[in-house]
Amino acid sequence: MRETLVLNASFEPLSTVSLRRAVVLVMQDKAIVEHAHPGLRIRAASVDIPVPQVIRLSRYVRVPFRRRAPWSRRGVLVRDQHRCAYCGRRATTVDHVVPRSHGGGDTWLNTVASCAEDNHRKADRTPEQAGMQLLRRPFEPTPADALLSTLGVSVRDGLPEWLALPA
Repeated sequence: MRETLVLNASFEPLSTVSLRRAVVLVMQDKAIVEHAHPGLRIRAASVDIPVPQVIRLSRYVRVPFRRRAPWSRRGVLVRDQHRCAYCGRRATTVDHVVPRSHGGGDTWLNTVASCAEDNHRKADRTPEQAGMQLLRRPFEPTPADALLSTLGVSVRDGLPEWLALPA
């Protein structure tokens, strides 16, 4: 199922929702389609709208300030672009830099994406003990950065023109 980015009325990213939920929000006039999938439309007897990729809420929603993005295995894989931190091949698992048995936890700075072979080779050791080098250091993404990266948009590459603030 497609994911749709939800922007607040101030154009700040809030969350992602299913295509079905996005269509309901648009049909109830609670949201406006900001960017649609090219060439795709949803048609019914009295409805003809583009398939939304990004929607913006009509009214501003006050949200509590989040300082940190919540950690998740999926988030680590997305942050590292599904590339192994040790060899650069496709990653399918998450590896703890400092193993949990040595006191390492499930945190952004202690986990990296890894291919199964390197994860197995490293086993219950630190990279130094296993004689392995990290190609890139883990980092903690901001909540907005984590949200946009789930949609394949990188803040470091610059925002796409459809997400830029109107003049």
